Amino acid sequence: MGNFCVCMGGSAKCASASAPFESKVNPRSSTSNSNSNSKASRRGSSGPEKPQVAEVQAAAAGEEVAEVPASLKSFSMADLRTATKNFGSTSYLGEGGFGCVYKGWIDEATLAPARPGATNAMMVAIKKLKKESFQGHREWLTEVTYLGDLHHDNLVKLVGYCSDSDSNKLLVYEYMPRGSLENHLFRRGSQPPLPWSTRVAVAVDVARGIAFLHSRDVIFRDLKSSNVLLGPDHRAKLSDFGLARAGPTGGKSHVSTRVVGTRGYAAPEYVATGHLSAKSDVYGFGVVLLELMTGRRALDESRGLASELLVDWAMPMLQGERRKVIRVMDTRLGGQYPKRQAQDMAALALRCLQNDPKSRPSMADDVLPSLQLLLQPTTAAKSSSSSSSLTTTSSRSPATTMTTPVQRGHRRHHR
Repeated sequence: MGNFCVCMGGSAKCASASAPFESKVNPRSSTSNSNSNSKASRRGSSGPEKPQVAEVQAAAAGEEVAEVPASLKSFSMADLRTATKNFGSTSYLGEGGFGCVYKGWIDEATLAPARPGATNAMMVAIKKLKKESFQGHREWLTEVTYLGDLHHDNLVKLVGYCSDSDSNKLLVYEYMPRGSLENHLFRRGSQPPLPWSTRVAVAVDVARGIAFLHSRDVIFRDLKSSNVLLGPDHRAKLSDFGLARAGPTGGKSHVSTRVVGTRGYAAPEYVATGHLSAKSDVYGFGVVLLELMTGRRALDESRGLASELLVDWAMPMLQGERRKVIRVMDTRLGGQYPKRQAQDMAALALRCLQNDPKSRPSMADDVLPSLQLLLQPTTAAKSSSSSSSLTTTSSRSPATTMTTPVQRGHRRHHR
């Protein structure tokens, strides 16, 4: 769900990267989320075959029947209680705005509850929605419909769901042991910083995931570092599809919708007008690139009013001479990155962050190919020659939503 900061394998408490917001823009153009998202998922997942669907009766009175892909496992509440040891404290992973996240164990073949360490047992992450959260139900439904239809190596896998007569709403995901990108970039202490080569590889993975969504006419709408989860090999996957939305059709440049997302990541034209397009995701991706480069949060009020947004702080140093890029780089990297690669990533971020969405590059045709060049050994070799004092690495290292108005002085809080 959109602001559900899932700390899979991370600390017990979750904190969102920056203050989430919601405001109503052009309400006449907005539609019911439950209707539009269900239809959008089917339109956005067009491919060789249409997935079969099964009907799940919404538990709350007055809610409509939702179509859910039959490929997903329908878990009973009893199954998930067994899998999580009755949602006990030893299974608790974290907490978000709409409920808690627990680890559980299921059989890899049958998906029945299993005991830890048993043959074929695999760990899963289970989100348990607060019963009183109506907004959470709509996002739960959106996640089920989109992730039930869309499958890609850089999207987190949804295993199944639970929707019972007692209004219990749960989602069962693959477990991502390294937690969120947010935790790795901003958590201080003894944890070593992510190496530069890993950061580049994560950027490529995120770009692949977004490019796939755009190829299916789906806008992610809430791209941020807390919604990027890392696997055991630091393979990055997009998570939290509660705010995903079908893109424009019929030759239109955008869809008009209420403004939801996370302050610091949302594109300026979307915040101002409610006009949402694939280029809105490109802007959010540019902010994530800045976070990977700088090790700084998208929103940090300690930087002062003029620079609390990372984009405002970094832009003056990105728009001038290329040699100024070093001034924004994460000091914890100790200079261990190819200077030319950093300059190239900064130039790409600058293009993604253009105020005019028409000036931003396409994710599939421009952003992804540009990032993939940074992974090529030849590129790394050239970068090494440009700065002999810097260490070059080109391979993968083994190594919230939306209930407060958009305000410049809105206080960031932890969930």
